[in-house]
Amino acid sequence: MRSTKNYKRGKFNNRKRGEMAKRYRQIIGFVLAVIFVTACTSVPPSTSPPTTMPPTPTAQSATSTDLPPTIVPPTEEVETDANQDNSNAMEANRMNIEIGNTVLTATLVENSSVDALKETLSKGPITVNMRDYGSMEKVGSLGMDLPRNDEQITTEAGDIILYQGSEFVIYYAPNSWNFTRLGKINNVSPEELRGILGDGNVIITLSLSQE
Repeated sequence: MRSTKNYKRGKFNNRKRGEMAKRYRQIIGFVLAVIFVTACTSVPPSTSPPTTMPPTPTAQSATSTDLPPTIVPPTEEVETDANQDNSNAMEANRMNIEIGNTVLTATLVENSSVDALKETLSKGPITVNMRDYGSMEKVGSLGMDLPRNDEQITTEAGDIILYQGSEFVIYYAPNSWNFTRLGKINNVSPEELRGILGDGNVIITLSLSQE
C-alpha cells in the first residue's frame, strides 16, 4: 500500500516539474522575443549621405549673349579726319610771297619767330621793300621786331631768313651765318627764283595762304 502511494506521488511530482519547466521555457522565450523586438525598433536611422549627386555646373559658353557687342571704329571717317587735320596744319604753315605778277608759296617752320609773324599776318598782308645784297639775297625791313631763334645756318636758294630780329631775307645763293630760319619757298629752282627777284630793288607782299 505504501509503495503504491509513493509511486503515485513521485509520478505527480515529475509531471508537475515538467509543466513548470515548460512554463519557464515559455516565459524565457517570451522575454527573449521582447528583448529582440525592442532592440530592433531602437536601431537609429542610417546617417549615410544621400546618394543624389548635386547638379554639375555648366561652363558658360564663350559666345554668351551677356558679352558686350564688339564696336568697330569707323576707320574711313578717322582717316578722313586725320587727312583733314594734316591739310589744315599744312595750310596753317604756308605763306604767300607776291613778287610783281608772281605768287610764290613758302612752307614755314615751327618756332616763336614764325608764330609772331603769322599772328601779324593774320591781321593783314605785310609789304616789304627789299634790296639786293652781296649777289646772294634780297633783304628788307619788316618794320617790327620778332623773337629770335638764331642758329648757324648754311643757306640754299629759296631759304627765308630772319636777320637780327627785324630783317626779312630771301636767299637765292648760299651763305653761312647765325640766322633764324623762317621757312623755304616751294617748287622753284635757283635760276627761276633769281629771275623772279631780278637784279635791283623789289617790293614783295607777304600773306597767309588761304588754300
